[in-house]
Amino acid sequence: MGEAIGQILSYGVAVALSAFPIIGVVLMLATPRARSNGPALLLGWVLGLALVGTIVLLVSGGAGPSDQGQPADWVSALDLALGMLLLWVAVKEWRGRPRGDEEVTLPKWMKTVDSFTPVKALALGMALSALNPKNLLLSIAAASAIARTDTSAGAQAVALAVYVVVGALGPGTPVVLYFALKERSKHILDGLRLWMERHNTAIMAVICLLFAAKLVGNAISDLSS
Repeated sequence: MGEAIGQILSYGVAVALSAFPIIGVVLMLATPRARSNGPALLLGWVLGLALVGTIVLLVSGGAGPSDQGQPADWVSALDLALGMLLLWVAVKEWRGRPRGDEEVTLPKWMKTVDSFTPVKALALGMALSALNPKNLLLSIAAASAIARTDTSAGAQAVALAVYVVVGALGPGTPVVLYFALKERSKHILDGLRLWMERHNTAIMAVICLLFAAKLVGNAISDLSS
């Protein structure tokens, strides 16, 4: 189990740094429905991560290492494909980063958070974690890394739970600050939102590039062994 958890910690941190769910939570915490919509988006985010990870683990049953300690060829091929897709995401993010005083383009839904219900906030959280290309690829890679370890189903479930908890730290932190500090949290959360808006694309580009290199390197090493 320790090996499985060790495999996914870095993926969890990468997902936790996703800007849009953090910004979305902060925006919702400034609305009249803050006490319900903020936690609802966080819950949706958690459910999305858990859903993707669970599906991959079920589909990847039997993907553990062979008697020679090498993963199945299809697992290595999956790592290679995920690595190339993350490389594409990295290039796309880097090319789309704001330059100089250029205004940051944000999703249209961020302008309508005042009208969100808890159900809509929950659905948005699930969409951001399970359908966003970068987060989806990282979750698939994390679950694949868990599946390829020689551990029991229970240990894999614990490792997935750790991944989900770590991945929830990003959008979860504003929620904790809001309920712990109340009005005093406004200045902190506004500063966090502005910083994430400005540096999101550069952060994501670097993260995706690092994980692309990791996955492609692992795949090439495994396939050539």
